[in-house]
Amino acid sequence: MTIKMVLSISISVILLGSIVGIVLNSNEKLSENNLRIAYFPNIGHAIPIVGMEMEFFSEKINPNVEIQSRIFDSGPQVIESLFANSVDIAYVGPGPAINGFLNSENNNVRILSGAASGGASFIVHPNSEINFASDFAGKKIAAPQIGNTQDVSLRNYLSENNLKTAEKGGSVIVYNIANPDIYTLFVKGDIDGAWVAEPWATILETELGGHRLFVEDDLWPDKQFASVLLIANIDYVEKNPEIISNFLLSHHETVKWINDNPVETRNIFNSFLKSHLGQSLSDDVVDISLSHIEITSDPIPDSVYSFAEQANILGYLGRNGYDLSEIFYTIDSNSNFVEVP
Repeated sequence: MTIKMVLSISISVILLGSIVGIVLNSNEKLSENNLRIAYFPNIGHAIPIVGMEMEFFSEKINPNVEIQSRIFDSGPQVIESLFANSVDIAYVGPGPAINGFLNSENNNVRILSGAASGGASFIVHPNSEINFASDFAGKKIAAPQIGNTQDVSLRNYLSENNLKTAEKGGSVIVYNIANPDIYTLFVKGDIDGAWVAEPWATILETELGGHRLFVEDDLWPDKQFASVLLIANIDYVEKNPEIISNFLLSHHETVKWINDNPVETRNIFNSFLKSHLGQSLSDDVVDISLSHIEITSDPIPDSVYSFAEQANILGYLGRNGYDLSEIFYTIDSNSNFVEVP
């Protein structure tokens, strides 16, 4: 690979990770005539990207309601914005969804639907000898920020294979750093592998010669786990049931459209990257990334509960235990919100 190619890819990757959300004043009131949606510029967030770019969401909602997008690069930023009433609904991973529910006043942040399953892999550096779980010993492994979905999965994987991280007296060194920094360390050969989501996994594999040791789906029952969830500020939901009902209808219809139109989805995603971030990815990278993700409205509740157990064992959910019995919300036939038993 030439230096020019590396620089070109680096620019696009840095741009992907640099954009941050619009976080407004914490005293802001709940919106009444608009719907503010938070999501990431990642392929796993194909539903909001396609829904906004194709105007599928606005087609179902009263034209007097303005739909506003908020682009973020981390789950904690989104949760803070939900707490501050500057975002109404959001697409996030299970980690932020669980933490948002547990830490919000009156458990006010809850899950409305699923958005994606899968989409994370462990990529081995071409110069590293990792072929089995036992080979992780003594290696330097990267994952996004601590408590992130991939971080929890990595640490749980190590524990299940009787391996400890360096801070726990073991030999596995874990770097919790942003995806662009993971990319940089991978280029330099300063890490042996990385547990990352798409499209980062495919970028490390196709552009930097990494080896996909496994996809995380293979570690879960039925090869499914909720990687992206739709969550909401329930105060907004209960004050705007018609808006939310219609939005969820368009959410489900967008899922079907994406699964029926993979090429068009890829083109929309790249157009979104180009218009919002100034760069796009190759068609091959997007196509391969999409092949490792299932776009679905199923929140796969068992995987959310299992993820919480893993996070709790790691000490990420506090010392006083946790209760997720009210984390899921749904709508009955009268458009009233009820909790999933």
